[in-house]
Amino acid sequence: MKSTRTRIVVATVVTLAVALTLIGCPKAPPPTAPSVRPPVPPTAAVAPQGEPVKIGAIFSVTGPASPLGEPEKNAVEMLVVQVNEAGGVLGRPLEVIIKDDGSMPDGAVKAANDLIEQGVVAIIGPSRTPTTMPLKEICQEAGVPLISCAAGKTITDPVASYVFAVPQTNTLAVAKCFEYLDKQGIDKVASIYVANAFGEDGQNNIEAIAADKGVEIVATETFGGDDTVMETQLTKIKAAGPDALICWGTNPGPALVTKQAKTIGLDVPILQSHGVANMQYIEQAGEAANGVQLPAGRLIVWDQLPDDDSFKGLLEEFADAYQAKYGQAPNTFAGHFKYSAEDHNGLTLDAFVWVEIVDGGWKLAP
Repeated sequence: MKSTRTRIVVATVVTLAVALTLIGCPKAPPPTAPSVRPPVPPTAAVAPQGEPVKIGAIFSVTGPASPLGEPEKNAVEMLVVQVNEAGGVLGRPLEVIIKDDGSMPDGAVKAANDLIEQGVVAIIGPSRTPTTMPLKEICQEAGVPLISCAAGKTITDPVASYVFAVPQTNTLAVAKCFEYLDKQGIDKVASIYVANAFGEDGQNNIEAIAADKGVEIVATETFGGDDTVMETQLTKIKAAGPDALICWGTNPGPALVTKQAKTIGLDVPILQSHGVANMQYIEQAGEAANGVQLPAGRLIVWDQLPDDDSFKGLLEEFADAYQAKYGQAPNTFAGHFKYSAEDHNGLTLDAFVWVEIVDGGWKLAP
């Protein structure tokens, strides 16, 4: 009974979480694109009745990671309406209890414990790897499925039976960056990363893939999540003479790195992680963002996709609905999901496209 219940819950939560990857915080693709909202029956849906199915959600609505958490919250609120208009879950209304962790691990732990005490059947989130990691053990012990919106590989590796993730992992994002380096013939790079679980996981992947590809890392520096001045680290990087700089983090740090790299005359290609695939990064980095390249999901360039891309119609539908409700375009990525007992992320490199920032906007790059 419990395994059946868990499968139903995970399927329901993934319906919401897949859509979250369209806007927030991403395998072998299925034959057709997944639907953002539940299928609408041929006749009008019967209004859901009875006790609600309660799902928890923990996002960084405030704090440094709010560019991730706020749109995730918006998407959930929009999708709950869509689910209930289509008949709810198993004929019952869907209720999502949203908590703000303030971008802090302690906030996420408090929120998770509170949601579990309230009897939620699953939790979506948190937005970041550092806020997700403490919840792995909590949710595993409670038998409550956790569907994280964060990208650290350590969330799903090693596998915990109740822990899943929807975004593209750092491993895939770094691999996509090295595809670009290989195409450009660049074999000497520097890296700078935020000193937290997300940045450290990214750096570990940079080092591993660089070694495999024969790419030399001539300098590595770190910055704190609250740091505002990175010129010392960037001056050291410039002195090492890299042919490209890879920055791994989420805003505002990467935007500051971008601006200050330009200030000191570090004139090399800057590659960012998928953690900055939102307009806040461009706004914070200003003109310095132009020319920056990164792996991202299709949503931010959906209108530039070829017509034969199987996700284009889905992305247009979601983007239009989000724009209509919130008066702004959604951000970041979408993916193809295929969970298995051995893979609780279920994505491949195909979940990414390569984008460049041109004239303050996103451009699909070859």
